[in-house]
Amino acid sequence: MFTTLLPLESAIPANPTTWDIFSSEFLGTMILILLGAGVCATNNLLKSKGHGGGWLMINFGWGLAVYMGVYAAWKTGGHLNPAVTIAKVVAHGYNPDVTLNGAAIGAGGVAVTFANVMIYILAQMLGAFVGAVLAYLAFKKQFDASGEVDPGAKLGVFATAPESRSYGWNVVTEALGTFVLIVFVLVAGGTPTQVGPLAVALIIVVIGTSLGGPTGYAINPARDLAPRIAHAILPIKGKGSSDWAYAWVPIVGPIIGAILATVVVYGLGMAA
Repeated sequence: MFTTLLPLESAIPANPTTWDIFSSEFLGTMILILLGAGVCATNNLLKSKGHGGGWLMINFGWGLAVYMGVYAAWKTGGHLNPAVTIAKVVAHGYNPDVTLNGAAIGAGGVAVTFANVMIYILAQMLGAFVGAVLAYLAFKKQFDASGEVDPGAKLGVFATAPESRSYGWNVVTEALGTFVLIVFVLVAGGTPTQVGPLAVALIIVVIGTSLGGPTGYAINPARDLAPRIAHAILPIKGKGSSDWAYAWVPIVGPIIGAILATVVVYGLGMAA
């Protein structure tokens, strides 16, 4: 996600293997969702010491979850998000020297190939699913004790939902949030700062506080789809629908936003 922000290229294997790529994105995304779903569970579920902590607690929790996940996935640039991976593919179309993890080919760079892109996205999806299952296990007793909680609040531990359901406008909101994220990722490497993934954590927080209100700001297809699948499969007491009618929005919106952001950044000559 943040290839230009990780000052670790000297530690990347000279020729990353398929396992290096998969394990890096899997671990980072698993940690992201474990901590992100965990803060939603803390807020939403009864018998949780943080019950009712509010929107700001959720935003900061997700921001710091990204911070941890990016560091865990340092070998691959910490995408954690298919929209980011797709943005790198589009960027490669503008500049053939762009790699998936920011390092040069032969110095640890992951080439932009169909196979590597699929490995990134598969690892992100599986990592997000496992992270969601682990969050459920961490809060198993709270889920069991929350039978009277609105099933929508339980789904909200795993996936997003709009406050006002209007699929077209919900797509616009998700696209705009992702647009801001990808613009930052693409331009930040050219700035004279060394704050690394902490800056991205703060971007996640500000996207949540500024643009997250309408939809809950998935801004990441894997973050929403894989945990939604986990919600559908897990034996959650008192759960309701997994809301598959909405599930396409947090996939399509972020992809549109990522592509538009990349086109705008390269069109303006602002890429780092």
